[in-house]
Amino acid sequence: MTASILPLRVRGVSFAVNGESLLRDLDFELPAGGVTIVLGPNGAGKSLTLRLCHGLLQPTAGSIDWGGAGAANAARRQAMVFQRPVMLRRSALANVAFALGAHGVPRPERAARARAALERVELGRVAHRSARALSGGEQQRLALARAWALEPEVLFLDEPTASLDPAAAHAVEEVIRAIDAAGTRIIMTTHDLGQARRLAADVIFLHGGRLLEHAAASEFFDNPRTDEARAFLEGRLFW
Repeated sequence: MTASILPLRVRGVSFAVNGESLLRDLDFELPAGGVTIVLGPNGAGKSLTLRLCHGLLQPTAGSIDWGGAGAANAARRQAMVFQRPVMLRRSALANVAFALGAHGVPRPERAARARAALERVELGRVAHRSARALSGGEQQRLALARAWALEPEVLFLDEPTASLDPAAAHAVEEVIRAIDAAGTRIIMTTHDLGQARRLAADVIFLHGGRLLEHAAASEFFDNPRTDEARAFLEGRLFW
């Protein structure tokens, strides 16, 4: 059995650009299992936090590390899907196969694994259609299939349904539930409070670049501890 890279430990993390502090003193730990939803108003630092955790950016201060026995392989055991994923100029099937190849999967295995990934997200029927000709919802499911095919232990999702209509968003949520059920740890940002309530096991709430709350989802939604979180959940503007 492959050793886990979890927990993810974020300790005193800050991030600044040209002297402007965007994140300050983030401190949390995420063990294995479940879906963590990162909430907060625009500019709170949600997407930035995901990029730091995934290693796309380095913190100005503090540390981010993987505490499991498999930490040495952390870079290969995680994946990220963005709000507007980039589709290669090739078929849906070839998009997934290309990712597998880049990840070092032997060529004879790629086609079968890519097709299986498409079937899991109900895109088997469009396997040979140009990825860029798919609808927005189909492209997002393809991006999830491309990431899921890599069998990551941790998957970061940045606003995966932000630009989708309700039906397409529902289909993406079903894929997220399936990935979670298969054992992948998910860390996800969203502005959709209904979606957060449906998916979250725990919630990280950011405001003004600071972590104000980290709690089980039921505790956060039923009894937020801070005025900022209460205002956010009630739809009130605050600064």
